[in-house]
Amino acid sequence: MMDAVKDVVEQTQYLTFALAGEEYAISILKVKEIIEYDAALTKVPNMPPSVRGVINLRGSVVPVVDLALKFGLPERPVTKRTCVVIVEAGVGGDHTVMGVVTDAVSEVMGLSPRDIEAPPPFGTPVRGDYLKGLGKIGKKFVLILDIDRVLSAEDLPEAASSGDGERGDEAPTPESGRSQGSGTTPSF
Repeated sequence: MMDAVKDVVEQTQYLTFALAGEEYAISILKVKEIIEYDAALTKVPNMPPSVRGVINLRGSVVPVVDLALKFGLPERPVTKRTCVVIVEAGVGGDHTVMGVVTDAVSEVMGLSPRDIEAPPPFGTPVRGDYLKGLGKIGKKFVLILDIDRVLSAEDLPEAASSGDGERGDEAPTPESGRSQGSGTTPSF
């Protein structure tokens, strides 16, 4: 009886979602909300292919990253179940709000520490450093992502990044080293 109570107390809640036939999970503490995928993303030039663009979320610019492309998988078709999970990730020492595209959101579930195993060094569809572990759910596993490692500063348009000491709304100057022809991302 005490073990069951201890497991419930020590459980961490995870949001699970499907991507390319695999089940993934993110700590619910990192999830801000889930929104319907809207193809009306604003494309941002000079971003990695995995960055689909940015959305306006209640007045804030939020970059949207396609996890399939980030993981080196083929681009996934957008369906009525495709969602954008809005997360708060630690990127470059800052807490940054970003969206990640998933095929479908599954459920919120609790996992105790004894249900989580270390990630294997091989055989997963994503880089090992992107994983916190493998969650055991009955006879299957869910890949638990370290969203802070999955998302990086290269996924941020300049306007959403504040870690470089420059503001994205300033005009480029010769002193700042940014000019229109330098290949940098334009400010919003």
